[in-house]
Amino acid sequence: MRAFPVTAGHGTVACAAAAAPVPRRSLLLSTAAAGATLHSDPLRLARCASGAGALRASAQAATFAGKDDALAWAKKDNRRLLHVVYRVGDLDKTIKFYTECLGMKLLRRRDIPEEKYSNAFLGYGPEDSHFAVELTYNYGVDKYDIGSGFGHFGIATDNVAKTVELIRAKGGKVTREPGPVKGGNTVIAFVEDPDGYKFEILERPGTPEPLCQVMLRVGDLDRAISFYEKACGMELLRKRDNPEYKYTVAMMGYGPEDKNAVLELTYNYGVTEYEKGNAYAQIAIGTDDVYKTAEVVKLFGGQVVREPGPLPGIGTKITAILDPDGWKSVFVDNIDFTKELE
Repeated sequence: MRAFPVTAGHGTVACAAAAAPVPRRSLLLSTAAAGATLHSDPLRLARCASGAGALRASAQAATFAGKDDALAWAKKDNRRLLHVVYRVGDLDKTIKFYTECLGMKLLRRRDIPEEKYSNAFLGYGPEDSHFAVELTYNYGVDKYDIGSGFGHFGIATDNVAKTVELIRAKGGKVTREPGPVKGGNTVIAFVEDPDGYKFEILERPGTPEPLCQVMLRVGDLDRAISFYEKACGMELLRKRDNPEYKYTVAMMGYGPEDKNAVLELTYNYGVTEYEKGNAYAQIAIGTDDVYKTAEVVKLFGGQVVREPGPLPGIGTKITAILDPDGWKSVFVDNIDFTKELE
């Protein structure tokens, strides 16, 4: 995928230039992964945008009576976090770590030699009901810069100490031994995968969604909360300030934190900007209507970087946005997503 990469539905999807025929299912499952070309290939991005514009011309524009109407619709829209996309340097090594150390299942894997990348989806249950990770390997690229803005992924478990010992026995790197979180009572530990991505292991017995968090750092927490509440229709599930350690966190999501994957936003006192690197890509979110979603985002000051519409050659409807800190999210049509799972 050397065009504008975005994540959607059952896999990652992209606005791709014409290439050798690939089955529809393979295209949708495999195309987002190379994501770094968003900034490095402006010519293809322009071509992609113009192609999407032509397809959008026939779509009926979404309209709202005002911001209150738009917000009410966004709150009722059927949304959930689908998967998170990021890049790794050795796909087989990372899959081995995730399955053996973290207990995930390899849900599916695709190799796209004509686009020179492979991807794999892993998680703790079927993608139609569970959050998943999408790993991307770009041929010949064995290292990425994670940056200072990305924080960690969260995994809930019945017993943190036992989980950490298993990870250690399998050769995993433990960077924080089990113990209460700073400023709280929840027992946690931290481990790193082969590429240096951090995983917070949280003690939360009986959770139906073990892959439970994506933590990103933001420069203005109130601004970020407002954006995700209004532009993305999320709920502020809880907010905790820890003045002793000079940080504040806010949990945002589409359902209770103990049953759904959530976005954890972290503000470190006095830090307004972070380096994002080129490793972490985006989160995919399901929606009933990408056109209305894009309109809501614009009404509340968000940046739409991929206008809503079907992808050329695929038909899956998506739209891509940036939050005030530059973190990317991609919304995908729920019906199209369901079709890809069949």
